[in-house]
Amino acid sequence: MKIALTIAGSDSGGGAGIQADLKTFSRFGVFGTSVITAITAQNTLGVVRYSVVEPEMIRAQLDAVASDLRPCAVKSGMLADAAVVAAVTEGIRRHALTPYVLDPVMVATSGDVLLEPDAVALIKRDLVPLATLVTPNLDEAAILAGIQVTDIATMENAAKLLVDMGARAALVKGGHLRGDVVTDLLWDGATLTRHDHTRLNTRHTHGTGCTLSSAITAHLALGDSLCDAVQRSLDYVHRAIALAPGLGEGHGPLNHLA
Repeated sequence: MKIALTIAGSDSGGGAGIQADLKTFSRFGVFGTSVITAITAQNTLGVVRYSVVEPEMIRAQLDAVASDLRPCAVKSGMLADAAVVAAVTEGIRRHALTPYVLDPVMVATSGDVLLEPDAVALIKRDLVPLATLVTPNLDEAAILAGIQVTDIATMENAAKLLVDMGARAALVKGGHLRGDVVTDLLWDGATLTRHDHTRLNTRHTHGTGCTLSSAITAHLALGDSLCDAVQRSLDYVHRAIALAPGLGEGHGPLNHLA
């Protein structure tokens, strides 16, 4: 059985973060391990509070997993602040963990901020160049690339800028654009691939970014090419939204068994 690692925050509501990642890993037959960076008190209505795990504990978790249960692929999600980013960067470099999927989580689906401003510069400088794939939404792509991202053309520009910053590839997610079709763009430095899916009109979208990046990580751990991993994962998330169990009063979770 292949092993995958998620480095992310814990979601007490179970729809995003570590919980969504481990459910997704299991869905694809991959053994999931984890490094918890933060503990959140949240549900489908939003984030009530969160506490950041101290960097020494993050390093210890990473060392413990990598030394005995070395992952075939790794992803990171919520990194909270600069000290966490530094600890994660150090661990990924020290253990040469690859392929690495960077989901630059900055804001929750509810709109709650999950990343301190001082961490953004470190993510751009240190983590993006380590990434096999970066998976920002429109807002995250704009912050990382330093441009406005408001349509397909600017999505393409942002993806290319992220690769210029050192990432092997970038998947810019277009879910926040309006229209009946959701378009996601993958740029790998040579080829631009457009992925279109029919928009599903639903409030049950909590954890879509976490679920997508963990699905890609699982497929990479299984040996899929990056292009295939992205296509299969986007299709999976579309199914997971369509088959969402309808839980909670706010932005409900997906169906990770889809």
